[in-house]
Amino acid sequence: MAISALVPAGAQAAREPERRRGGLVALALLVPGLAYLALFFLVPFVSLLITSFGINDTATYGGYYYAFYWQNYVDVIAQYWPQFLRSFWYALLATVFALLISYPIAYFIGVTIRERKLLRNLLLVLVIAPFFISFLLRTLAWKQILSDEGPVVGVLQVVGLMGPQDHITGTPFAVVFGLTYNFIPFMTLPLFASLDRLDKRLIEAGSDLYSGNASTFWKVTFPLSLPGVISGTLLTFIPAAGDYVNASQSFLGGPGTAMIGNVIQSKFLITVNYPQAAALSILLMAVIVVIVGLYVRRAGTDDLL
Repeated sequence: MAISALVPAGAQAAREPERRRGGLVALALLVPGLAYLALFFLVPFVSLLITSFGINDTATYGGYYYAFYWQNYVDVIAQYWPQFLRSFWYALLATVFALLISYPIAYFIGVTIRERKLLRNLLLVLVIAPFFISFLLRTLAWKQILSDEGPVVGVLQVVGLMGPQDHITGTPFAVVFGLTYNFIPFMTLPLFASLDRLDKRLIEAGSDLYSGNASTFWKVTFPLSLPGVISGTLLTFIPAAGDYVNASQSFLGGPGTAMIGNVIQSKFLITVNYPQAAALSILLMAVIVVIVGLYVRRAGTDDLL
């Protein structure tokens, strides 16, 4: 029998106005968030979707007609599929490298020196320190460091690892390096949040049961840190796939490293072919949603909580 059945009918009726007021308060609290989403996500998305089916007017600068011209999608896929594949390949490499670099850092801060509060807080500040500087300035700084006149190329040429005609900037290595560097904090912070809650007694129990360090890590530590791994990989992969700064020829990229973000930027700002730019943006969003959906389904949505 439900507990509510034991409450007198009069008492339930007296509580009904209170429940309604609670519902109205909750709805009022949701209104600003819903209005924000509608204004800054739903309206631009619908506008982008409508534009993607338009017909470009070559006689007018930036002009186009509203229509249902789905051929835009066929044309951009046929023309720019290499940039799509390159974008996701670079994003995947950057995500893997960021995970390999960030996990030891997060483990050291969140587990090894957990009791040393001052040192732990200092290292956390260092992790988020890149956020204090503009994304563009950080990437420009690396362009100078990795340029032909920079110290890295000079040292590598002196020791014979690079020839006089070799370069670092303008190569896939430079682009993946830039993506990895710029998104490492997005990987490190979720990993730290997950490892900081790890019960160290479980690791000690693994050692007490004569498990080796590697076995304890793979069977105890890593599974318990999966929520941080999943969150970090998503926060790194999604913006990296759509990034257009690192692969730009003005920063670390070259003619052969253009990602789909660079094509969209060019379509919007240089060739002003808005229908094709919108179609590329919708396709990029759709592919990312599918990949993230499959990844979350494979990893388990509970691990995100």
